[in-house]
Amino acid sequence: MKAMKLTGIEAMEMMEVATPEITNPNDVLIQMKTVGVCGSDVHYYETGQIGSQVVDYPFAVGHEGAGVVVAVGTAVTRVKPGDRIAIEPAMPCGACDQCLTDRAHTCRALRFLGCPRQAEGCLSEYIVMPEGSCFTVSATTSFDEAAISEPLAIGVYAVKQSIPMAGAKVGILGAGCIGLSVLLPAQAQGADKIYVTDKIDNRLALAAEVGAAWGGNPDCEDVVAKVAELEPGGLDVVFECCGEQEALDQAIEMLKPGGKLMIIGIPPTAKRVTFLIDKLRHKEICIQNVRRQNHCVQPALDMMERGDFDVNVMVTHRFPFEQSKAAFDLAASYKDGVVKTMIDFPA
Repeated sequence: MKAMKLTGIEAMEMMEVATPEITNPNDVLIQMKTVGVCGSDVHYYETGQIGSQVVDYPFAVGHEGAGVVVAVGTAVTRVKPGDRIAIEPAMPCGACDQCLTDRAHTCRALRFLGCPRQAEGCLSEYIVMPEGSCFTVSATTSFDEAAISEPLAIGVYAVKQSIPMAGAKVGILGAGCIGLSVLLPAQAQGADKIYVTDKIDNRLALAAEVGAAWGGNPDCEDVVAKVAELEPGGLDVVFECCGEQEALDQAIEMLKPGGKLMIIGIPPTAKRVTFLIDKLRHKEICIQNVRRQNHCVQPALDMMERGDFDVNVMVTHRFPFEQSKAAFDLAASYKDGVVKTMIDFPA
């Protein structure tokens, strides 16, 4: 089969590799149909690492995927050949203390698609995943929607972990795919006002289109002052979705006393972030990191199938599989109003 692999910094090549085979009773062989390009994929493409996770070349990234079941192992009961599925990229062991206390996302032996030294990604024609990572979707759910269930599930989980949304005043710093994946479920669950920032005006326009009460570009205005003007009491919760120190500082300023900061953004290279402890202490700010999408893929799919919102607005560009490098170059450049780039496989 063909697989698109990173071969160096900003280098990618199509390679012929062995088609994966079912080796375990709970394995599922999947023919890929579409893959979304994630910001973390782009970090690996541009720098070869995220923190301590360093790429050994050649390596296939990609973890936002959807496809069709081709074959199943002898113990598989939830899916069958021909099923259209969304793919949960996490593969927990199911037996460690974290898995047994409902924290499969922090499994001691977690393997994750497209994560160096864990598992090759889904930028290939076929992959094998455990049954637990396969979620059937209805005929009315597109492959784009099925793939986007992965980042959307992160937003669903982040909203679930934050303060109750009913009537909440919310800030979202970074209006890319993850920021929008927070905005949509937050709005669906009753957030009162959602204030969004981003350095790309097209993304702010898209956020406004799907329900943000206000959007501001921190390169063009004092977003902290503007939010304070609109919400003098401060915000209940702020989701940091861009991985920037500047945004963390702005979040602390925007939050009300007793507010909550949800850290979702992944810095590409930074190993440390800082906070003004005086501000944190006086406001008694709660800080919580968000680690992927613990048990929230199915809820994300359910929200889409109910019509709670339309995630297709995130898809701004698409490329065929053989042009994956062009897709990554566009996503890395932040040009042409890019939000979510999809890579399509041949029919």
